[in-house]
Order: sequence, then C-alpha cells, then structure tokens
Amino acid sequence: MRTRTALAIFAAAALLLAVGALHAAVGPSRAAAQSAERVAAVSAGAMHTCALTEAGALHCWGANSHGQADAPSGRFTTVSAGSRHTCALRESGEVECWGLNRDGQTEKMWGRFRAVSAGGDHTCGLRESGELVCWGANDDGQTDVPMRRSGVAAAVWAGDCGEPASRELECWEPQGASKADAPPDRFSAVSAGYSHTCALHESGELECWGHIPFGETDPPPGRFRAVSAGRQHTCALRDSGELQCWGRNYNSQAAPPPGRFRAVSAGGSYSCGLRESGELACWGWNAYGQLDAPAGRFSAVSAGAEHSCALRESGELACWGLHAEGRTDIPSGRFISIGGECALRESGRLTCWGWSVDGLPPSTPQGRFSAASMSIAYGCVLPPSGEVECRPRAWAEYDQTDPPPGRFVSVSTGGYHACGFRESGELECWGRFRRGQTDVPPGRFRAVSAGDRHTCALRESGEATCWGGNEFGQADPLPGRFRAVSAGGKHTCGLRESGAIECWGDNEDGQAEASPGRFRAVSAGWSHSCALRESGEAACWGNNDTGEADAPSGRFRAVSAEVDSCALTEAGGVRCWGDWAVRLSPAVLAGGTQEPRETPSPSKGRITARRLADGRVELAWQPTDGEERILPSSRYFPANAQPNRWLRSSPIEVGEAELGRINARRLADGRIEFAFTPTDGERILPPSRFFPADAEANRWLRSTEIELNR
Repeated sequence: MRTRTALAIFAAAALLLAVGALHAAVGPSRAAAQSAERVAAVSAGAMHTCALTEAGALHCWGANSHGQADAPSGRFTTVSAGSRHTCALRESGEVECWGLNRDGQTEKMWGRFRAVSAGGDHTCGLRESGELVCWGANDDGQTDVPMRRSGVAAAVWAGDCGEPASRELECWEPQGASKADAPPDRFSAVSAGYSHTCALHESGELECWGHIPFGETDPPPGRFRAVSAGRQHTCALRDSGELQCWGRNYNSQAAPPPGRFRAVSAGGSYSCGLRESGELACWGWNAYGQLDAPAGRFSAVSAGAEHSCALRESGELACWGLHAEGRTDIPSGRFISIGGECALRESGRLTCWGWSVDGLPPSTPQGRFSAASMSIAYGCVLPPSGEVECRPRAWAEYDQTDPPPGRFVSVSTGGYHACGFRESGELECWGRFRRGQTDVPPGRFRAVSAGDRHTCALRESGEATCWGGNEFGQADPLPGRFRAVSAGGKHTCGLRESGAIECWGDNEDGQAEASPGRFRAVSAGWSHSCALRESGEAACWGNNDTGEADAPSGRFRAVSAEVDSCALTEAGGVRCWGDWAVRLSPAVLAGGTQEPRETPSPSKGRITARRLADGRVELAWQPTDGEERILPSSRYFPANAQPNRWLRSSPIEVGEAELGRINARRLADGRIEFAFTPTDGERILPPSRFFPADAEANRWLRSTEIELNR
C-alpha cells in the first residue's frame, strides 16, 4: 500500500537526523545487555538496530527479513544501519555490508575506508584518500557523488551532503530538489531532516533550506553550537546552552523547556535534550511513550521517529518509546494453527507475540481454545463453551467485539466485522455493516473469510459468494468451484479444486497476480498474498515494501498473511517475515489486561488550505493529535468561484467514520471563508477561518480548532 510505504520511509527517515549524533535504537541488544561489554555507539535503521561495543564487537537485533540483523563476527570501528541493510568498517578499514542487495547496496567495495553510511537503498563510504564513493539505488541521484574530494560525508534519507576539504558544504539531489541547494559558505556541522537541511556556519550562525511549509527552515538569528533537523521542525543549541526550536509545533515539539543543555535531538514529532547535569528531557508528541525518558545521567541522546535511545555515563544503552523489537520474539514450542501474531498450541492454549502500543507488554489469553482469529484491530477465540469471546487489540468501535450469544464452531475476524459458524451450520456476522459486509446471503455455507470491508464464503457446492465493499471488484468472485477462499484487504483469493489459485479485486501491488503451480492453502493479506505449495514450500506475491512477500525457504504446514507474514513449520514451530511493525497491541483477550490510553480523537481538528500555482485552493482536514492530513477526493476550490456561494468537499473519512465536509466560499474582497459541516449536523464557523486573498503559494495555513461533537 502506498500509505504504508510512506510511513515506512518516514520511520527510516526520522532515524538518521543529525550527523555525528547517537542514532536512535528500538531496544537494548540482548547479547550486549547480557554481557559486561560497554556500548560505544548505536545505529538504528528502519526496523532493526545495531550496537558497537568498546571491544569492537557488533550486536544487531530487530527485523531480519533480509539478514540485516545478522552481524558478522570480528572487530569493527563503526556501524551504520540502513533501511534493510547494514554496513560497518572493520579495523582494517574494509567495508562490510549485509542484508538486502536488490539495488547493489551491499556489494563489496574494495579498498580502505575511514567512514561508511547505509541509507535507504544505497551506501556511501569515505576512502582513506578522502575520495567519496556511493553505490546502490540511484533513482533520486543519491549515488551521483559530486566531482570533487570530500572530507566528511554521510548518506541521509532525504539527500546526500558532504563537507569537502574546503569546508564548503556540497549536496547532490535530483535537479530542482530545493533541500540540496546548499548556500555557498564554510560550515562546521550539518543535519539533514526528513525533507529539509540545516547547517552551522563557522561563525555560529544557522542556515536552513528545503521544505518550508511550517517554517522549519527559518532559523532565528544569533550564534549556535549544535543543530538537529527533525521531520518538520528544527532544534538548535545556543552558545549559552539554551535551546531554541522552530517549525511545526502541532504537538509542542518546537517548545523546549527552559534551562541549559549540552545536546539536542529533534525526532519525528517530538524532541529530546541532554541537560548540563546529564539528565534527559523530552517534549512533544507522546503517543508511544517517547517522552518518558529514564532517570539518571547520560552522555548522549538520539530521538528517532517514535522512540529514543541514550547512552548512560556508565556506557549502558537505554531506549524507550515505540517497542518494535518484539516482532522477532517468536515463541518456541509446537503449534497447530496460526493467525496474525498468535498461534494455537497443541494443548489448546493461545500464544501471542509482537509488541504493543505505549510499551504495554504482549498479553497471552488465559484458558484453552479450539480456534482463534486475530485481525489488525481485535481478536476472537472459541473456548470450550463454544461461545465466541472477542477483545480489542487497539480499537473496536463497531461492535465487532460483541458477538451474538450461542455456540459456534469457528470464527473469522475482518477489519471491522467478524463472522462465525454456529453448531447448526448457520453463518452469522456482526460488527460494522455500512458496506453490507455483515448481511449474510441466504443459503448454506461450509467456509467463511472476513476481509477488511467485505466477506467471502464457500457454498456447499464449492461456489464462492462474496458481499460487502466492492469498489475494486473484491466481492465479485470468479465462477466455478473452490475448496478454499480468503478475503484480504481489498482483494480475494480462492484455491481451486485443481490446486491452482485465482485472485480478484485490487491489484495495485500485484496481490491478485497469483503464483502459478499447485497449492494446498492460501491466505490473502492487506496488500499481499501467501500460499503453501503442495510440496509445503511457501510462496508470496504482491506488496513487498518491508519484505512481507519474501517467503523463506523450507517446508511449512500453514501460512498466514496479514500485514507481515507468518507460517508454521512442519515441526510445529513459528516463522515470520516482513519488517513492518503494525502499531497495534497484541491480542488482549480473556484474562488479558490493557491499561486505558488516550487515542487521537477524529472529532477535533482544523481545516487546512494552501493556494496552488494555478490559483485553486486545496482543502484538507488535520485531526487533533493526528500526524497525517486527510485529503478528501474532491478538495479543490476553483480559482474563478462565484462570490458568496458555498461550495463543499467530498466527505472526510477516518477509517469507517464519516466526519463531514469542508465548506468554502469566496468573499467580495477576495478572501475565502472556511467552515465545516459535520455529518447530520449544522455548519460550524471557527473563529479563525479566513484564507487571505494574497496567501503565499504552496504554503499550508490552518483554521482554529473545530470540535465536532458539541
């Protein structure tokens, strides 16, 4: 999915924020933590982390779908974790890289180096001679090294910058990319953020360039000694030790506390600083506990996308915030079935793994069960009583966790609804019904699969019947007889009696282009699909942004595709692949506990707008406590709109909830007045609602906050 790709790219981008700063990590390395070795450096990639001990040994942990966490033995002097590959320098000066090599980013580079940096899908190294070389993906010109010798360089997610021997900062990027337009001058430090760059003059003055909508490239005057560029904000340390931040401040990430500091690191939507006393202070967005810095004295700190790491003065590594390393904590033992991040043991006990929002530990449901089904948002189990029990994993606002009474023999969970077979053979569905996904057609069925917003079932004749959301044809099954069917995000796959697989529906990522051959099982995920060949080998196709379609070798007896992929080995063990860490809690079912937590409320937000070059005005909705703007499909206010005539956007949707529409009208003086009409409500006029007639092009402006549920 494109949205998930953007999120994954940002998660990587925000992790490499300041040149020379300690990179953020997800959690302490088990190998390093269990030994007496002191950590000398740490580097966090997209979904994995590597630490270098003072003895020169490497320890890596986290996502390992491409072997990026399989650190080689030996002694090293530096390490750099990229998106899905890692590079390090041996004591001999040789570069060694491992992990994904799709674009040649881990190819062997001969010679002796003194620095190396692993980026998204490319790598750059600085030879001992001072020559800078880069290799790997070059779709954005990120490996087109300028034709001059560089003294310091680092590959960054948003571009590449080097500090030549002349100390004149030089950057390279695709032609026209403003963030690489470094002003000519002498600099002492540089920090590349998500889509902007800041550099420190030798005089102590700051200069920034690149992305400008939130003012993150407008530094205050004065002298500074350090700078850190975050996602859409920037923080810097004045000579006096005071902090100053600017840019986007929606979550107060640009509002540092008073006091004197010796280091600062700007993260995704928050920031952390190291006080002169050695204590930590963090401010901004705290949805995942990234502000909950531990007590003690530290020597360095690094803020990532949604988690932070710091080095204690004792050399120990401490990390907090979003806990993503647990996705590799696959349980041991023998299992008989698997679904999502939960597997059912032979004893009937359910074991779940992974990580949770807000640092909550994975919760294992208590009791014995005959079946279990886990979706992204919630899970359901069948205890011996036969009565379905469901509990939310993250949210459940459409009654999908309120199953009907009675005895069931199986259950299938979808995005916002669930379905189950009663002992009588009757099929019943419950939960969200807006798309008709719970309206079971008449007749008798033998199998059912609940997808995101549609449902498919097999009739006793073997024919497939689907109902619910059908915008991509996912509910229009192919004719003929099937022996299994699986409903995914917006596509469906069926297993023919011949063993062939056929899929229908959304095929944006190739998820409906089934692999040829004969199979015995199929599972349709969110935007990819996996199946088991008759030989027991796994095959996956479709979206592979985080390795979820890179099925490992070996023989399996069951497979489950959701966002990542998991399978049961022939020995009954569990094996999973794919890097993307879903931001949801593991199953919290019967006997499990989950502390209450605040969640972003879509009922509050602001209208945002920007003028385009052609004179039109683009409208969007920015939820309070939300990170992404919501762009309705019809959102452009015409440049020649008739004065005093209200026009409206298409509906603003958050998940399955329809909030309402943005209204706009042109006034006689050229200004544009904004309002919001909630679904089944009256028009709301925020106090600050007038878009200037002479507004700067391509700069987002916003209204005051609007509360819809009043």
